[in-house]
Amino acid sequence: MEEDDGDFIPEPSEHSHSQRGSVASSVTRAQDLLVYLASDSAVHMTLESLGCMNAQELGRNVREALNIPNSAVDVFAFWFCSPLLELQLKPKHQPYKLCRQWQDLLYRFTEAPAEDISQDEPSLLYKRNVFYPRSKELQIEDEGVLRLLYDEAKMNILQGRYPCDPEQWLTLGALSCAIELGTGLDDKAVRAAIREKKLSSFLPAHVALGGGFLSTLRGWGGRHAEMEQNLIKEYHSVCSSSASSSTQDPTVLLHQYLRNSHTLPYYGCAFFMGEIDKPAQGLLHRSGRKAVNVGISLEGVYVMDVKEKHVLLGLKFNELSWDHSYPETEGDSHILWLEFDGEEAGVPVNKLLKIYSKQAELMSGLIEFCVELRSVGESSATGTDGEVTPSQAPSGQVEGSEKTREKRQGKLRRLSSVVCSRVHSLSTISYVNDGKEIKRLKPKRAASFFTRQTQPPTYSAVEVTENLEHG
Repeated sequence: MEEDDGDFIPEPSEHSHSQRGSVASSVTRAQDLLVYLASDSAVHMTLESLGCMNAQELGRNVREALNIPNSAVDVFAFWFCSPLLELQLKPKHQPYKLCRQWQDLLYRFTEAPAEDISQDEPSLLYKRNVFYPRSKELQIEDEGVLRLLYDEAKMNILQGRYPCDPEQWLTLGALSCAIELGTGLDDKAVRAAIREKKLSSFLPAHVALGGGFLSTLRGWGGRHAEMEQNLIKEYHSVCSSSASSSTQDPTVLLHQYLRNSHTLPYYGCAFFMGEIDKPAQGLLHRSGRKAVNVGISLEGVYVMDVKEKHVLLGLKFNELSWDHSYPETEGDSHILWLEFDGEEAGVPVNKLLKIYSKQAELMSGLIEFCVELRSVGESSATGTDGEVTPSQAPSGQVEGSEKTREKRQGKLRRLSSVVCSRVHSLSTISYVNDGKEIKRLKPKRAASFFTRQTQPPTYSAVEVTENLEHG
């Protein structure tokens, strides 16, 4: 996205790093700098001319400090993060200068009160590049790079940013135990290690910490013990499967964790905060707004319920059209519009979802840029006849895992998986485009209301029965 001061990708977050140090104020003299990692550890460096150093130059210093190869240059990027806003920096950005513009960015892209903006301070993080294809991660063999990716994926799982079904967060938690505690521990040893690190180090916080004070009084201890026992059982299952490998290379488990994480459609997303309309309820038809996270990646767009930790709407880029609108009058909101295929009373309709967010323009720009990147990638990944080249054909092991994944996802859909869309719970507009009038229903699919589409001539219909109407 091109902005007045450069192009960057924001990712608003509810998680705070405000206690961390920011970029130093000196421009020319040697200056200490802390670059934080997803594991909450930090790289401490002393650099000269920090004030005029760009992110590309700083990246070379960080990779050297972390002892990771230059081949990983595209895997990670620098991010400015605070409780109010997260921005991914481009290689040309100068962190020191961007840090000095932080308050201006907060006024422009957040609804935060002036008092909060004046006290907010960003931290510099080194984490996954939102534009790095997930398929390339499994080709990485360097353990240091894999551990950085693992730490970030695990953080997003534990914090609930990547919603998971019980089956999946249990498997991921067991893999974390095997990676961090080692394989081959007996029940007593693994139970002691889990209790020392706490269950919330392996399972999502909203699962491991329970539902509050009343749930603690009403049998939470028993459920906690049951989750602990299930985690230990799954740990032994993971260890048994990894023992069949010809090597105890730690990258095997790291690859397994990432491969499992990749089944979550929003893996690798940049996240934005927004609100959507609640459906009218009760005799008085009272309505309001619901807080959502909007995840955007090279794969698609995902709208997630912040409180309930599940997907409300998930769309691949060929399943949507989109646009953004600016406030027409003071007090109005910036809006990101998502249009997709649906049905009403058994009749196919176009549906519109309004997402209120001051970052609507940035979300729209990110969608457009991801679509362009995918288009370029798909062109280079096919031969002259459009078929996948042999070098990109999956191995037998990957093929098997893909079939297992599809079978498991089908099962989860039938069980109201958190990954599945819940269109019935959304307040959407159904319409047909008839001149300048927008009618609420239409007899058949009409041309898109928006001009921004991924492939206008070949708009792909969403599979309502599997992707949209399950909840």
